[in-house]
Amino acid sequence: MFPRAAGLALRREGLACVSIFLIGRILTLLVTLVATSLMVFLVLDVLPGDAAQVLLGAEATPETIAALTHKLGLDRSAPERYFAWIAAMSRGDFGLSSAYDTPVAQLIAERLQVSLPLALMAMVLTIGLALGLGVTAAARHNSMADAGIMGFAQMGMAVPNFWFAIVLILLFAVHLHWLPAGGFPGWALGPAPALRALILPAISLAVVQAAILARVTRSSVLEVLREDFVRTARSKGLSASQVMWRHVLRNAMAPILTIIGLQFSSLLASAVVIENVFALPGLGRLIFQAIANRDAVVVRDCVLLLAGVVVLVNFCIDVANVVIDPRLKAREL
Repeated sequence: MFPRAAGLALRREGLACVSIFLIGRILTLLVTLVATSLMVFLVLDVLPGDAAQVLLGAEATPETIAALTHKLGLDRSAPERYFAWIAAMSRGDFGLSSAYDTPVAQLIAERLQVSLPLALMAMVLTIGLALGLGVTAAARHNSMADAGIMGFAQMGMAVPNFWFAIVLILLFAVHLHWLPAGGFPGWALGPAPALRALILPAISLAVVQAAILARVTRSSVLEVLREDFVRTARSKGLSASQVMWRHVLRNAMAPILTIIGLQFSSLLASAVVIENVFALPGLGRLIFQAIANRDAVVVRDCVLLLAGVVVLVNFCIDVANVVIDPRLKAREL
């Protein structure tokens, strides 16, 4: 009975530690979102100029400007506007776009049909390229393959993604006519034309991120390859590929996952530029147009939504790191 009772006690203690860890991370997530919302609101609220005047033009009468100011809620105090905005978003009400006179939730839902597949394609390409190249470079340390891969990574880090996007358009769209140069046909025509239109933008986003991640992967794998347990695994008769993929890569994943989380936010920021280069009607282009139109409601909601996605992704990365790496699990729990 005693060993069983001791085992149950240890299990309860472990569950309690996991619960405390998750609660702490969730509280950090919520505090980060609140701080981000305050920052976004303050930055947009202190911008010079009158949003109603910009929307109506220089010929608008004072009465018309005053009416639109009241409609947008700009005649209320800043704390009132902030708490009204947060309360509405917590109910799922993203407000009405002043430039499009359309619910912001509808605009975001339409644009996510482009931005979400683009981000997923770019992230899959980034992880696939980086892991393949980084592991290959580490396995062939100080060889020609290692030097070539690191040279590619150095070039990828130095090339701006918008310039690389233009090169891809000139090569694959203008000269070879393999892929479209821009635009998005929509999903109504089927997944093939839509995904075909996202290939070049996804590659433009992925190459720079993959170059950075490949270097991190190589360094992390090389560090793990020097550990004693790797020599033990080899002495048991495991092949080089079995040692690499079963043992080395798992122990090297903690810094790689951390960089993936950081790169996701960088990818979202780069998507604003890439979507404009390829004329894609995505969320990044919506933000760009909203800034030009001084549509503060759309900008606030979109920026807070993207910040929430980044914070949530980093929360998942923290949890995954603890699950994957036993050393982190012992330290955190």
